[in-house]
Amino acid sequence: MPQNLLIATRNSKKKRELETILGDWDVNLLTLDNIEEMPEIEEDGATFAENAIKKAQIISALSGFITLADDSGLEVDALGGAPGIFSARFSGIDADDEKNNHKLLALMQNLSEVNRTARFVCLIAIATPEGIVQTVEGVCKGKIDITRRGQGGFGYDPLFIPSGFNKTFAELSDEEKNEISHRGKALQEAKPLLQRILGVEGVM
Repeated sequence: MPQNLLIATRNSKKKRELETILGDWDVNLLTLDNIEEMPEIEEDGATFAENAIKKAQIISALSGFITLADDSGLEVDALGGAPGIFSARFSGIDADDEKNNHKLLALMQNLSEVNRTARFVCLIAIATPEGIVQTVEGVCKGKIDITRRGQGGFGYDPLFIPSGFNKTFAELSDEEKNEISHRGKALQEAKPLLQRILGVEGVM
């Protein structure tokens, strides 16, 4: 019988991304939409790690499931590391992908290519109902394009060109993106931890 793993998100695209990366696992992936009356956890930490750990521990304790939570964001060198932990709400209270991308492009419109360096960071925390929590991190370096390109992905994917590519994340296939993305790298690092915690055999 498959082991349950709860992903502390309501983002269906994140679930599909995880399903692609862990496609050979005998695991039943759940999201917060599958669990009744799960609260929205305020991401008030000062770092990606603090936010991910908080989400994983609270949701795991409330749900009784082993829980994987991540906090991810874009760090732009010319903006002093912004938007960073505020990536999802960069454009304000009513932020969405379109508004966030528009604000980023506006802030960087006069910058040359050499000054458009950036990185995506993903911090994953895995927590058990007993309170045990472990973390891993993945980083993908690249640069910010001068315009949106591509229809795939989400967030800042249409603007981010990973190092060694001339396409944005939004123009890459799922398989290409998962090989090099910050979340893909973090999940690869998380595999041994998940295998041990979930007791899943023969999936490495």
